[in-house]
Amino acid sequence: MLKITRLPLGPLGTNAYIITEQGKALIVDPGGDFEKLKNLVSEKKVEVLAVILTHAHFDHIGAVEEVRNAYNVPVYLHKAEHNWLTDSSLNGSSFFQMGEITAAPAEYDLQPGPMELGPFTFEIRHTPGHSPGSVSLVFRNQRFTIAGDTLFQSGIGRTDLPGGDHQQLIDSINTQLLSLRNDMRIYPGHGSPTTIEAERLNNPFLQ
Repeated sequence: MLKITRLPLGPLGTNAYIITEQGKALIVDPGGDFEKLKNLVSEKKVEVLAVILTHAHFDHIGAVEEVRNAYNVPVYLHKAEHNWLTDSSLNGSSFFQMGEITAAPAEYDLQPGPMELGPFTFEIRHTPGHSPGSVSLVFRNQRFTIAGDTLFQSGIGRTDLPGGDHQQLIDSINTQLLSLRNDMRIYPGHGSPTTIEAERLNNPFLQ
């Protein structure tokens, strides 16, 4: 049975997610604190298949290189941000005085549409606005979506960093996320999970 575990990591408490099924795992947005992540993977006794990035801001990529090397797995990222992993001015780490955070380039592009990795079947939706290559991962059968920094509980992603665009973000949310079923659970890049219905009714940015 497919399960998702949320693990806040790094200096900004960025949500990493470990999705497990049939002894396999996907790691989404390993933002830092590799030891914590490694301990959880060991506890679950799973084989890691890949790292998937919802986008490449520094707080989502802090442990990418450690995960990649420890488990010998590829990294998937939207092509609009492929050079962000290697460039601290693009991924934002050079602006926040937290030391430059970089990683080797992603091995694979995330293409909008259906995707299969091992036992996992999901859909990639391109949801730019917070950043040009932001994506959301829709697990339709399990009724949850990992939305990165696109949509939060009662909030939306910031758009004041390079490549951010407020109107584009609102359009992405309206067309790519609010089109999902009301009971779709949203797992955001920061903070607690929510649902499409709750955000449709209560999110002050979407009224």
